[in-house]
Formats: sequence, C-alpha cells, structure tokens
Amino acid sequence: MNKNISIIAGFCAVAFTLSSCSDDFLEVKNPTGEPLEEYYTNEETLNEALTSAYAPLHWPDWDNVAYNDLTVDGEIMGDDFWVGGSNNTDNEHWHKLFNFEGSGTQTLGTLWGDFYSGIKRCNDAIKYAGWNNGNLSSDFINKMIMQARLLRVYYYNILWHYYGNVPFYLENLSLPYTAPQMSADEIYNQLLPELEDIINSNVLPMRWPAAESGRVSQAMAYMLYAEMVMYQNDSARYPTALSYMKQIIADSNYELNPSFADLWAESGEWCAESIFEINYNDDQAQRDWGAAALNAGGTVFPTLCSPNGWGGGEGWDGGNDGWGFLPVRVETYNMYAEGDLRRDVTIWDLRGYSYTERYQDTHLWHGKYRPQSENNKDCPTSKNLNYNNNKRIYRYAETLLNAAELLLQTGGSVAEAAGYVNEVRARAGLPAINGCTIDDIFNERHLEFCGEGKRYFDLVRAEGIPGATQKASTVLVPDAYGYRTNSWTPSKKYIPLAQDELDKDPTLNQNK
Repeated sequence: MNKNISIIAGFCAVAFTLSSCSDDFLEVKNPTGEPLEEYYTNEETLNEALTSAYAPLHWPDWDNVAYNDLTVDGEIMGDDFWVGGSNNTDNEHWHKLFNFEGSGTQTLGTLWGDFYSGIKRCNDAIKYAGWNNGNLSSDFINKMIMQARLLRVYYYNILWHYYGNVPFYLENLSLPYTAPQMSADEIYNQLLPELEDIINSNVLPMRWPAAESGRVSQAMAYMLYAEMVMYQNDSARYPTALSYMKQIIADSNYELNPSFADLWAESGEWCAESIFEINYNDDQAQRDWGAAALNAGGTVFPTLCSPNGWGGGEGWDGGNDGWGFLPVRVETYNMYAEGDLRRDVTIWDLRGYSYTERYQDTHLWHGKYRPQSENNKDCPTSKNLNYNNNKRIYRYAETLLNAAELLLQTGGSVAEAAGYVNEVRARAGLPAINGCTIDDIFNERHLEFCGEGKRYFDLVRAEGIPGATQKASTVLVPDAYGYRTNSWTPSKKYIPLAQDELDKDPTLNQNK
C-alpha cells in the first residue's frame, strides 16, 4: 500500500477556496501516515486532492522563485506594453524575452515546475478517485475526474503555448522520473482527443452554482477547445469549435455584462460574462514575505504593474508598493477611438501626476488590474502580495469574437459574423460595422482584450491565417525607441526551456 508522510505539507501549502462567495479556507487534517487507499474514501478527503490540483493556477505570479504572472508573460512579447521595472536587468528574463533573445538562463523557467506540479496533482486526483469502491455517488466521482482531466489539459495547454515541445504523460512517473519529449504537433494531437472525450462525456455543467464558482465547466472546456484549435490553425476542427461557441451563445447563463468598467470590479467577478476566472482572496490570505508564496491568498499582479512612489489618490494609498512593470505604450492608448468606453478602463492614465518614474515609464498603466486599497483591505499579512483581483481567463466577449472568426474561416455568414462583432462594439459605445473581415475581428480582439495576455498569441496564430495583416512577423519588429531591436521570426514561436531542466534530463532538446 502507498504511504505519503509529506502529504500534509503539500496540502497546507496549496489549500485555497474554490468559491468566490465564501472565503473559508479548506481545513486539512493530517492523515498521520495512514495508507492513502484508506484516507481517500470520502468526499472531504477527495475534495482535498482536487483542491490541490487547482492550486497551481495561482502560482505563476509569484511562486517563491520568480514573478511570472501569465498576463505579464503574454503581454511583454506583444506590442502594447513595455517591460518596465527599475531598469533593463530588473526581472531580466522578461526584458530578454521582450526582445526575442531569451536563453536557457533567461526564460520563464518556473512555469515549467508550476504546471507540471499541476499535472502531477491532477494525475493524483484521478487515481485517488478511482479507488472509490462504490461508496460515493457516481455523479461526484465523475465530476471530480472530469475536473482533474480538464485542468490537466489546461496546464498542458499553457506549456504547449510557451514551450511547444515538452514531455507528456497522463500517469505519474516512476524512477527516473522522465517522459519522452514530444513535438508541439504531437502534444496537440495528444491533447485534442483527450479534450474531446471530456467534452463528449457531458459530465460537467455549463455553469456551476455561484457557491462553486472557480471550478472548470463545460463552457470552459468549449473555450479551451476553440483556443487550442485556433492557435493550431486546425481548420478540420473549426466547425466543431464554432458549434461549441454557438452553444455558449445560446445558453442563458452567459451574456455580455452591460458595463465594461464593472467587469473589473470585485462585484463583476463571476458575472454572466465570466466563463472562467482564477480566484484570489485578500481576507484570510496566507501569502507573506516570510511564508511560502505558494500559500493561498491574493495576487501580486496589481503591485507589479503600478507606479512607484504613488502619493495616494485614485482609490489607492500607494507608497512604494508599485514596482513599475508593464507600463502601457502611448501608441496603445492612441489606438482607441474617442468614445471607446474601453480605453479609460483598460488604461490608467496618470499623465500630469507626479511619482517616482521607473524604466520605460509612460505614465500610462494597466487599468483592468490596477491596485485599489479596497481590494486588499482585509489582508492580514503583506498587503502588496494579496490583492483580491480575480484573473479573467475566458469571458463571453471572446466567445462572440471566436464565433465571428470561425464563421469567416468556415465560409459562414459575413452578416452573422458582423453581428457578433457589433455586440462587442455596442457595449464599447462604438458604431456598428457593416462588413466583417479577419482584420476587423483581430482589431476588435486587440481593443477588447488589451492587457489580458492574449495579443501575442493572436499575432503568432495569424501567421497561418490567409488575409490577416496583423501578424507577428509584421507587427513584432524593432520599435522607434530602441527598446526592441530584434524582430519576431517563426523560430521564436516557442521560448527556451530552462537550462536547469536540460541539466536534470539530458534527453530533453532545447528549442532552437
């Protein structure tokens, strides 16, 4: 029988609430070395295992080793933000990746460990659920297994987006703890059948009850499917992806939030527009400078992407808690038309204000996740690590724009595609467009999702889309300021693997 004497340490380091409506953290009891087959016999302990599988969603922004918030990671390689910080050696890996000159020692190395930890925990949860001898309801067991399987695909999806060519396994490894490294196409061909099987099971609800917000759902699976299929330019699966988008559109649980600004308030979390978010909480937060950063609590992202030496005002006490990363480019502000209601929500305009300027400062800052004192007021530990801003991953606006793009890609109605785009534009206070092209959709995605970590990947996948003019090779080129001196090329699609991973496993091949 299996024994794991360190199980309590793992759970204590990762416990978090799946509910945005309740801030009670999971109380984990020490199994005191009892056989795991005897411990995982009820819903409470199996929920501990599932909670552990969700926990790595929180880790990248600060995981005890590096700041690798996925929004920053995605945006620094795009064209809307500078890297910032105190200078170009502050979080140097970001500056190197921004200029497409990352290396094995200057890369997003900790994402590898964060999400392979997630995959390992998902595999554990699936295994433990399989030990059930009919004592628990099949509904509970099936939903637990499908949540773990869907989370596992999501974790692999992130690794696939960034690294491309990675080790792949669906059962945890034994000595020597290595798995064959597959090409990016092979990874895709493994993940899509797995995701299709999860979707076809129809086990997960389209939307969980409010008390269980934070769990992956059928609608989240649909969005993940569309994201992966569209990134792969897998035209054979476009009709299926379109059908999934239309199922979300037809579902009464989902619609655009009337106010774009309210989306980013705490009251806007898990509104009808939200399909998947990563929950963060400030009250009962366990993250602290002297404690493990993998503890449950809030996010450090608002601290990362805000001005330093802020004297107070605009709803934020400030001080030296702003670290000055991810300043918005002036060109990004100027791309919004006058009257576009998204501009002043997306971009926090502090031109005319005084504070301590840092590297690449434009006095324009990330607005969607900007710091506000209200958002960490209940934190009992370090407030600058524990803002309660949930990370928005998929929302209904993206469903509409996905549907519009997939319609054009499959020869569908241009008028119908324009209708979906115009729903998004109407909420932004903009006039309708009559026709609809791929460039129209990419432009709307640019405006709608600015600062959400999607732009770089849109530009990369546009390389394989006929008719797209906004693509990585035409947009991600040297700038007029001398900050980005290199151009994106197809060889830059995947970032380098960390050198310490290569040292641990000599069978791994570095991305060229």
